[in-house]
Amino acid sequence: MADGDMQSAEDTVDAFKVFGKSRSDPYHYKMDYPCIGNCLIINNKNFHQSTGMKAREGTDLDAAAAMKTFSEMGYKVQFANDQTVKEMKQLLCNASKADHSQNASFACVLLSHGDDGVIYGIDGCELLEELIKHFKGDSCRGLVGKPKLFFIQACRGSGLDEGSCVETDSVDAQSSSSSERIPVEADFLYAYSTAPGYYSWRNQSNGSWFMQSLCEMLQRFSGELELMQIMTRVNRKVALHFESSSNLPGYSGKKQIPCIVSMLTKDFYFPKKIERS
Repeated sequence: MADGDMQSAEDTVDAFKVFGKSRSDPYHYKMDYPCIGNCLIINNKNFHQSTGMKAREGTDLDAAAAMKTFSEMGYKVQFANDQTVKEMKQLLCNASKADHSQNASFACVLLSHGDDGVIYGIDGCELLEELIKHFKGDSCRGLVGKPKLFFIQACRGSGLDEGSCVETDSVDAQSSSSSERIPVEADFLYAYSTAPGYYSWRNQSNGSWFMQSLCEMLQRFSGELELMQIMTRVNRKVALHFESSSNLPGYSGKKQIPCIVSMLTKDFYFPKKIERS
């Protein structure tokens, strides 16, 4: 018998209960925590010769921009350079086991080489799913019902986006119960630097198109726009303001579009940028 839309009383294997006080606004994530959350940044630049991967020149600019941006938004930033697959897995596992009870969210920035569905440590590659699984609701109870944000600067294949011309106009134009069941995959956002199957561009002097645009838009619009609105502006910035320039034949004049995959269930607003004295 086909599954279709049929349900039964047993169809709760991937769900669990969330207990807590009723929220006054069911469409906005609760933000009245002492801390906005932890942010883990992994910056892989130099790779073992056995991987065949070249050094990711320009990535330090992305790492610096991410550290500045997330710390100014109030995140407690943990930073790591040139991590092996084992070290990456351990870092993410430890991050998931931290005490998140006083945090409103979790953020992670991964800067590395990659392919569709995988990301590289300096000694080889690993399925992205294997790195992120520790944060799912059945494993990380401290982040249940809270946004878990992953920003991933890495290739997702070797496809090149030729771009296309477009004509433009002159002007741009719940319940109050204290217990509910939510899926273990809920409240994740994956912001990929490029669409599946495509190359992701990085400038050796200025950093990557995606990360530089992301940090710029977060700095400009945090506390003002909802996260998905900010990410739409990141998409537009990358899509319209960049075009590749390369000495390699066939690699110039290429385009890129980030890919935002959201399982968020509410609106999320970053806090306004903290002014440092």
